[in-house]
Amino acid sequence: MSFTYERQLPSAAHLKELLPISDAAAKRHKQRVDDMKKILSGELDRLLLIIGPCSADNEDSVCEYIDRLAAVQEKVKDTIFIVPRVYTNKPRTTGEGYKGMMHQPDPTEKPNAFEGMKAIRHMHIRVLSNTDFVAADEMLYPGNYAFLDDVLGYVAIGARSVENQQHRLTCSGLDVPVGMKNGTGGDVSVMFNAIYAAQHGHDFIYQNWEVKTGGNPFTHAILRGGIDERGRNLPNYHYEDLLFVAQEYDGKGFANPGIIVDTNHNNSAKQYEQQPRIASEVLHSMNYEPLLRKMIKGFMVESYLEPGAQKIDEHRIYGKSITDACLGWTETEAMIYSMAERW
Repeated sequence: MSFTYERQLPSAAHLKELLPISDAAAKRHKQRVDDMKKILSGELDRLLLIIGPCSADNEDSVCEYIDRLAAVQEKVKDTIFIVPRVYTNKPRTTGEGYKGMMHQPDPTEKPNAFEGMKAIRHMHIRVLSNTDFVAADEMLYPGNYAFLDDVLGYVAIGARSVENQQHRLTCSGLDVPVGMKNGTGGDVSVMFNAIYAAQHGHDFIYQNWEVKTGGNPFTHAILRGGIDERGRNLPNYHYEDLLFVAQEYDGKGFANPGIIVDTNHNNSAKQYEQQPRIASEVLHSMNYEPLLRKMIKGFMVESYLEPGAQKIDEHRIYGKSITDACLGWTETEAMIYSMAERW
């Protein structure tokens, strides 16, 4: 064994004792999650908008961004249901680079997972306590979900994780909506297999327990585009792509079929400023084709206070992404109001 054991981390129960949520926050959490489920089932006619920074690297700037979102949410509440992205773990293709607040509560300092766990729980509680929002986070490490299960409202499974057995089985036991992305190569069959697995019950080992799950009927699809073997982008937000996926999806007999369109990543070729145009095109397709109107439940958008991205070792600009480039606030606000008018 070549591991060096640095420190033993606290249990989820102990961390919740250190950083508990109020009864009022727990009630808000349940209401927002229930509303999301109603959107995915078609019972509530709203457009789901999962929006925020590529990575939550600084609590103050993230919470300032979310406070601004809360003001916008009040103005568009009859048409759009906003879920802020508070992504605290980041997958790294080569293993290099910033891995998220869970590992590095301060991106400029050495990793400290114990402080990271406290930092991300504190940030999620601050969002839940100061606004009506419950946040979305990416499940990169399934075992960590227990540290946030009472504050998270939405879970995304990324393109690199969607084929992983532990992710699929863990999601089958969650009581919040879960979005499964298509694979990095753009293959939607991988995504459909993940949805099938998560919507069914399983017996497996989780956190040193033998567990049994009943399936999560609110597991659904996220289309984020792909990349071929030559490195070329393969967007899947165009009308023909959406219709193909919707028709395939509609015939599989899944509970609560729904599609979220990711406007960045390989759909935009990481040209973050294209996100409003992509959302506009998808809305046009939805208004043209009834099946798309039925199946597409919303969008995932990368957005922050400042546009673009910066290197960690650069002079740090407050509210500017240190991972993928994001839409700035001015463009974000305009995009949300435009979506509300067109939907």
